[in-house]
Amino acid sequence: MSTTTATPAPVTPAPADPRPAAPAKRRWGATVAGVLILCVMLFPLYWMLNTALQPESGLLEVAPVPHEVDLSGFTSAIREQGGHLLTSLAVAFGAVVICLAIAAPAAYGLAQFKLRGTRTIVFGTLITQMVPGIVIANALYSAYVDLGLVNSYFGLMLADASLGIPFAIVLMRSFMVAIPTEVIEAAEVDGAGRLRTFVQVVLPMSRNCLITAGLFSFLYAWSDFMFALTLNTTDDVKPVTLGIYQYIGAHVGDWGSVMAASVLSAIPAAVLLVLAQKYIAAGITGGSVK
Repeated sequence: MSTTTATPAPVTPAPADPRPAAPAKRRWGATVAGVLILCVMLFPLYWMLNTALQPESGLLEVAPVPHEVDLSGFTSAIREQGGHLLTSLAVAFGAVVICLAIAAPAAYGLAQFKLRGTRTIVFGTLITQMVPGIVIANALYSAYVDLGLVNSYFGLMLADASLGIPFAIVLMRSFMVAIPTEVIEAAEVDGAGRLRTFVQVVLPMSRNCLITAGLFSFLYAWSDFMFALTLNTTDDVKPVTLGIYQYIGAHVGDWGSVMAASVLSAIPAAVLLVLAQKYIAAGITGGSVK
């Protein structure tokens, strides 16, 4: 009796699934769209730099690409606006110190102390950012005249710091709420008081958030124009925003120098943003997960 063995039929490999190619196409599309949006957003900056490098050309005669690099506009801008740039740096850094000195303890108290009406206080802090700047500037001018703070560095620092304090309080509170209470209790068990715990434990843990709040406070103060115009009646304290405003009126035919001054005023903020970008990302998202 013979036994026949059935030979298995050959297995035909399944055709490759073409669907994985779709995500790659979407990624390319998103990349192209992002590049186009970035070009549109950066075009004013490019045109500002392009005009600054062609100081001899009229505003309507600027070539799309400079044929020769002429730095005379920057030389003129540094000579006439260099002091105002230093004033803006001093005022902006002073505003950052004042802002963090007020906002950090306030945020810590709202985050860790069981205070009544915490949500109301936070909501009221957000409401203050909706008040028009001209209203605040006019009210501050009357108070500054009585206090003798008009035309002073400290007065302008204090006014500019008020622009960033509400945002800094809300941002740092959302981060400090996520700090484990066990860490604070352990420091208090070791004999540290509330002030020492705040300075030596909470602030080092909140480094990213402090840098983020400080950077935004710097940008608020650096770009301020309303307080600089309202609270200064002389040229003793003139930030670069006010300097460029007056510079345009005096050099309306020399747009190369005006644009050069604008480029120089954008450099400090751009450098700080590049150096602190990783801290900004960590500081903004740090309080989102507990």
